[in-house]
Amino acid sequence: MKEQTETGKLKEGRYVVVDDEPCKILSIATSKPGKHGAAKARIDVVGIFDGQKRSIVQPVSAKVYVPVVERKMGQVISVAGNTVQLMDIKDFAMFEMVVPDDVAATMEAGKEVPYIEALGKKKLDL
Repeated sequence: MKEQTETGKLKEGRYVVVDDEPCKILSIATSKPGKHGAAKARIDVVGIFDGQKRSIVQPVSAKVYVPVVERKMGQVISVAGNTVQLMDIKDFAMFEMVVPDDVAATMEAGKEVPYIEALGKKKLDL
């Protein structure tokens, strides 16, 4: 799920969708309006799920999408290699997530762990 807002209303530390990837805003620099155009904003972001840095430059009046980022809790059901099976605490939905080997080693059945969900993607929030 995502909402639409103007580039000029974005703030550092919030989220924005860039290249269909939810990203956290690292910095925003705005330039003054020139003789023939509107003020522009340069936004540096990092992907929540892929960790890739990106930057966009567009007028402050341009529309951008803001993802709805939800922080949830899940209970570990089972661990097989680096695949962890989790169950959401609130709606009891079951899903699997691939995690790094060092994180999988610390997981154990019955433990509750926080995770992030945005645009249909999930990631452990450790």
